Amino acid sequence: MNILSAAVAFLLAILLILFGVSRVGSWLIERRHPPAGSFTTVNDTRLHFVHVNAPAESELPAMVFIHGASGNLNDQMVPIRRLLEGRAELLFVDRPGHGWSDRGPAQNDTPEGQARTVAALMDHLDIDQALITGHSFGSAVVASFALSHPEKTMGLLFLAPATHPWPGGGTSWYYELTAKPFFGRLFAETLALPAGLMRMEAATKCVFAPNRVPDNYLEQTGIELVLRSAAFRANAIDVEGLFRFANRNAPNYNMITAPTIIITGNRDTVVYEEIHSRGLASDIPGAQLLSVNNLGHKPDFIATELVVTALEKLAGQERDLDRAVAQLEQQIVSDAFGPIERCPDEKPTSVGSGPSLETLTADVRKP
Repeated sequence: MNILSAAVAFLLAILLILFGVSRVGSWLIERRHPPAGSFTTVNDTRLHFVHVNAPAESELPAMVFIHGASGNLNDQMVPIRRLLEGRAELLFVDRPGHGWSDRGPAQNDTPEGQARTVAALMDHLDIDQALITGHSFGSAVVASFALSHPEKTMGLLFLAPATHPWPGGGTSWYYELTAKPFFGRLFAETLALPAGLMRMEAATKCVFAPNRVPDNYLEQTGIELVLRSAAFRANAIDVEGLFRFANRNAPNYNMITAPTIIITGNRDTVVYEEIHSRGLASDIPGAQLLSVNNLGHKPDFIATELVVTALEKLAGQERDLDRAVAQLEQQIVSDAFGPIERCPDEKPTSVGSGPSLETLTADVRKP
């Protein structure tokens, strides 16, 4: 055996080992985080969801929650359900390809397609109209939903949204690599899981920074489900295609007529709040922007009471949102978890440039 043959054999052996480690690791992750809800097939897509029925005389209208990149339905259900159960009909859904939902047909590779699939799930559950909430990448799905299904949209709540084109259009290198047909599948099947597990805790701290990660966050939400090869690849395709979606869709946001509230933090190191949140506030007629000092990328967990207050406001109840923002700011004024030297506000300056693998669980990176 010559040196070249030996090198090829060694490389193949390493890949087989990594493949085996990833398969076993995926099995263990699934054992730790089994499905929390029910399954049904709509739009040729097997979806996993949690549907919480409302009492006969509901205080609030139906609500649908759409999670962001690298997440699943638990990322909103864990903090929000306890405050709304018994007051409204609630629907938490794993977006196609995420959590325990299958990816389904190619249409689900885009926010438009995912919005259609969510609408089909609402039809299946006899939810005619609802308040629609989206976090980060999920906000792109929400914006598309509002444009394509205005009759189903009672109101919109955007949390740390990612909806507009950004300078350069770049994103993290591993998203771009994983979205490719051959090498992307190879990376997702071999390296994504072990590398992601090593960096997940540190990356999660940076997603929350400057706010503290809640106790047992990773265990309760099952974020590591994204490291399974199919989910990792679906997530990468979502994020890699977001800039193209934003270029197509952002010019149409002024056609959205539903009442809209946007919650954003001025310390978000994951998305450009000054582009996405302020862009939505400018584009959507009558939209109200709530900018919170010292809040990072996770309003769903850090600003849960403000989120619920905003939903109550959208439902027509009298609520003082400015006061709610001021109260939250007092609660988090001293938060300084994830110092700037550990969680830099990364802004690649050219297309294709991106942050290190330690930010693996973050949503769309600031370009």
